[in-house]
Amino acid sequence: MKVLKFGGTSVGSPDRMKKLLDIINPQEQQIVVLSAVSGTTNNLVEISAAYLEGNKPKAALLVQTLRDKYEVFIKELYADAIYLEKAKTIIDFHFNLIAEFANHIFTTIEEKIILAQGELLSTTLYHIYLSEIGVASALLPALDFMKIDEDNEPVVDFITEHLTPLLKAKPNVNLFITQGFICRNSFGEIDNLRRGGSDYTASLIGAGIKAEEVQIWTDIDGMHNNDPRIVKGTKPIANLSFDEAAELAYFGAKILHPQSVFPAQKYKIPVRLLNTMEPTAHGTLISSESEKGKIKSIAAKDGITAIKIQSSRMLLAYGFLRRVFEVFERYKTPIDMITTSEVAVSVTIDDTRFLGEITKDLSDFGIVEVDVNHSIICVVGDMGAETYGYASRIFEALKHIPLRMISYGGSNYNISLLVKTDDKVEALRSLHNRLFD
Repeated sequence: MKVLKFGGTSVGSPDRMKKLLDIINPQEQQIVVLSAVSGTTNNLVEISAAYLEGNKPKAALLVQTLRDKYEVFIKELYADAIYLEKAKTIIDFHFNLIAEFANHIFTTIEEKIILAQGELLSTTLYHIYLSEIGVASALLPALDFMKIDEDNEPVVDFITEHLTPLLKAKPNVNLFITQGFICRNSFGEIDNLRRGGSDYTASLIGAGIKAEEVQIWTDIDGMHNNDPRIVKGTKPIANLSFDEAAELAYFGAKILHPQSVFPAQKYKIPVRLLNTMEPTAHGTLISSESEKGKIKSIAAKDGITAIKIQSSRMLLAYGFLRRVFEVFERYKTPIDMITTSEVAVSVTIDDTRFLGEITKDLSDFGIVEVDVNHSIICVVGDMGAETYGYASRIFEALKHIPLRMISYGGSNYNISLLVKTDDKVEALRSLHNRLFD
């Protein structure tokens, strides 16, 4: 069985939703994971924000505007009045539920319920459309099998245990439709896998049922060797290892959710990144195998803040780094890069919510310097200790750009460099010209 995930743009209009059958084969066993219709999640975030502010008139207007959008959507999607009426009933149910929150105390629990409505709508509307055109399918409620634990980590064994019976209960059905993004937490409440979570859902389902393959369908033909929005002449990468894909996803390649690689990697489930606009394009295959001795891609991550702690107490001292890291642990702030010398340590973060508190606590250890508006440039490929020549090419390409930090050796697949965000575009283009052209 294959798992196919389609993002919001792939179901963003009635025409695109209809064209999914150009890709989906109802004769093969497949689980189709759908995101919300493009724009819907952002609209639901706005509605939730209005409720949290206590601005009920604004929330009511936003709810009605989104409902109107779906009224137009279903009129274009269905030809038969019977199925149009079924879809209208579904829309009424979900939007009446959203509107009803105006009469209750609104917390983050209710917010997550609202955010779940986008995927519940898209999957049900698509299931009704398949019924209208005579394609047999079954709707699998993700809330029945997708669960996260108290640390917000998905429970793959739970997925296997609860999803397998749902599939076996429909032995004559090949095509199953389910929601991406949404899940239940350890308390049984409706929750989600955060932004980009539909990729994660597909990978977790693939791991849970030991799928033949997971396919991530988006509006770009695979992962490119640089950011095509910035650099001209980029090309899709035919093959990546799981480790290479994870590095690229984390450090800025938007096509893939960073966490979605790991469940597939653990259970050795190949992942393909494919383009709904060009279904015949090869795309990118992510697997345990990859071409050795080659630089694959360059990615960039913005919004980075560098923090340097300088202290003579580091010299020949043990436990110093542990105490530094405990500060970041205390404020649940992940570190992206780290470099050290005899008397200083520099780290980078992208979550600055507690920057003031972190800086204050770190000042107990020495002089603290903070640099904002930086970007991490990540060069990914076969960077093992036995390779040579790559570092010199990278630094030659960037000889005219100031480098704030360099990280190499923490991974066999990545050299990371910190530059000012103002220098990012020039860095990406210069690296591309030197490494690929």
